[in-house]
Amino acid sequence: MKQCFFAVDLGATSGRTILGTFTPEGLEMEEVNRFPNHLIGTGGHFYWDIYELYRHILEGLKRAARKADVEITSIGIDTWGVDFVCVGKDGGFLRQPYAYRDPHTDGAPEAFFTRMPRSRVYELTGIQVMNFNSLFQLDTLRRNRDSALAAADKILFMPDALSYMLTGEMVTEYTIATTAQLVNAHTRQLENTLLNELGLTKANFGRFVYPGDRVGVLTEEVQRITGLGAIPVIAVAGHDTASAVAAVPATNRNFAYLSSGTWSLMGIETDAPVINKETEALNFTNEGGVAGTIRLLKNICGMWLLERCRADWGETSYSELIAEANTCEPFRSLINPDDELFANPADMEQAIRAYCSASHQPEPETRGQIVRCIFESLALRYRQVLDNLQGLSLRPLETLHVIGGGSRNDLLNQWTANAVGIPVIAGPSEATAIGNIMIQALAAGTAEDVTSMRRLINRSIPLKTFQPQDTEVWDAAYLHFKQLTNHSL
Repeated sequence: MKQCFFAVDLGATSGRTILGTFTPEGLEMEEVNRFPNHLIGTGGHFYWDIYELYRHILEGLKRAARKADVEITSIGIDTWGVDFVCVGKDGGFLRQPYAYRDPHTDGAPEAFFTRMPRSRVYELTGIQVMNFNSLFQLDTLRRNRDSALAAADKILFMPDALSYMLTGEMVTEYTIATTAQLVNAHTRQLENTLLNELGLTKANFGRFVYPGDRVGVLTEEVQRITGLGAIPVIAVAGHDTASAVAAVPATNRNFAYLSSGTWSLMGIETDAPVINKETEALNFTNEGGVAGTIRLLKNICGMWLLERCRADWGETSYSELIAEANTCEPFRSLINPDDELFANPADMEQAIRAYCSASHQPEPETRGQIVRCIFESLALRYRQVLDNLQGLSLRPLETLHVIGGGSRNDLLNQWTANAVGIPVIAGPSEATAIGNIMIQALAAGTAEDVTSMRRLINRSIPLKTFQPQDTEVWDAAYLHFKQLTNHSL
C-alpha cells in the first residue's frame, strides 16, 4: 500500500488532481483527473464556477479511493491568487466568486488611493499595485453596495473556500492572503488599517494559518460521497506560484527563479520583505513564501502573448512555431511585453505590429517573425528584471531556475541564458503540484525541510541546463531593447 499525498492544483484555465509519493529514489506522480476551468459571463460580469471545481475535486477523490494500492495521507489545494468567496452567517456561499478579469475594478486603485496614499499601501504590504488585487476588488464591491459583500460574515480566498467545502473549517492561508494586498509584510498578519478602510475586521476572515498547518478533516458528507475516511486537509502554499517556488530544485540559495506560463514571474527568495523607494518604483512585489521566506518578484507578461496569437492561428503546435521562429532574422523587431497595449487586445498579432510601427521598427510579416519577436523580447525583459534583482539581492545570483510549463521551451530557455548571462536550469514543468505535495510531506513528517526536498527533486526530476552563448550579440541587443522600450517601462 503506497502512502500518497493528494494535490489539487487549479489554474485560471484548467485544473487537475494528482497523487504524489516520495520514495528514497525520488518522487512518483500520477495524474488522477484533469478538467477545464471556465469563466462564466453573465449580467456584465465574469464569475468562477466554484461548485463545478468542487465536483471535479470530489471526482478525483472518488477515483483515488478506488485504487486498491493507494492510501491517501492528506489533501492540499493550491489555486491562482486574489479571488474570493463571500460566505453568509449560515455558512452558505452568497454567490459565485467574481473572476479577477472582471472589468468592474478598472480604475479601482486610483479610487482607493484618494483615501489612503499609494505609498502607504505599499509600505504596509510590499505588494505591487494591480487593479484586480483583492484589496481593490473588495473596495469596488463596497463602493457599489454589493449585496453579497454587505451580507458576508466571512471572506474566503479560493483555496480556503474549497478546503472549507471539504472540511467545514474556515481558514485564511498566508501565501494566498498576501496576494490580496491585505497582509502586513512585516507582521505577516492581516493589516487592520486596510481592513478598516473596507469596513472589515479580522473576524471577517477564517483562522490564519501558514503552509503546513492542518485545516481539518473531510466531513462525514464528503467521506460518504468519496468512500474515504477522515483524511486531513493541509494548508499548503495556497497560492500556486508559492507552491511552484517551493519546488525549485536549487542546491543553494544563490538563485533566481522564473515561473513561466501565461504569466512569467521572476524573483528571488528573501528572509524579510524588501520595501523601499526602489522596489516601489520598480513595482516589485513581496509575496509570502514557504518556511518563513518572502518571494520578492515581478510579474511579466509571459506566454499570454503567444497564446493569444495561437488562438487565431488554429492552435498550431508549439514545435512548429518554434521551428519557424528559429529560421527568422534575429532582433528584427522587439517589443516591451509589459506594455498596456498587450494586456487584452482584440487582435494580439495586430497589436504587436502596431507597437513595432509606432517605434519605427519593421512590422513582423510572418508567424515565425511574430514568435521570434515575442521570445527575444521576453528574454531581454527577463534580463532587465534580473539586473534589478541582482541589485536588490543580498546574495549573488548564480543560476536562473525556470519552472512551470515554459521550462519545456528549449529555444526560449537558450535565448534567456544568452540574454541573462548565467546558466538557466529548466524544470520541473510540474513545479506547482510538486510544491503542493512537498508541503504535505513536511506536514506529515515524512520530509525534513524544504532544502532537503529541493535536493531530492534535483536528483529525481530530469533537468536541462542551458549555458549562455553569443553573449556579445545579446549584450548589444539588450542595449537596443532598453533604448527602444525606455518610454514604456
